[in-house]
Amino acid sequence: MHEVNFDEGLDIILAQDPRFARDAYHFIRESLDFTQKLVSKENRGPIRHVSGQELLDGLRQYALQQYGPMAVTVLEEWGVRSCHDFGEIVFNMVENSLLAKTEKDSRDDFQNGYDFTEAFRKPFWPQHKLVSEAKPLVN
Repeated sequence: MHEVNFDEGLDIILAQDPRFARDAYHFIRESLDFTQKLVSKENRGPIRHVSGQELLDGLRQYALQQYGPMAVTVLEEWGVRSCHDFGEIVFNMVENSLLAKTEKDSRDDFQNGYDFTEAFRKPFWPQHKLVSEAKPLVN
């Protein structure tokens, strides 16, 4: 039996579901590696399976590290506009044997993630905008 390599697997996925760019799948794969190493380092243990919530946090950190204030623009260019989209990509990869999951993992893990503006734009807002946003409006 022929084992499908990553790029062949992506060809199959993209033929079935063209919503997201090929680069989005590579980003998920790189982010997963980043997240596993991060979690391993934090827990001073071996690399292990990460949960959907851990992966979402790793995706956020990796996107900020790689793309800085352009993170949302890059993600949107790939068709990714929400944490739900991250989950769709992950499970497209799972269903095509490019990633593994446990019985506890589901698409729902990605439903109530973070707001993209809060996660990717707000870290780069000027300090005065952050302060004015925190103050209540007085009439």
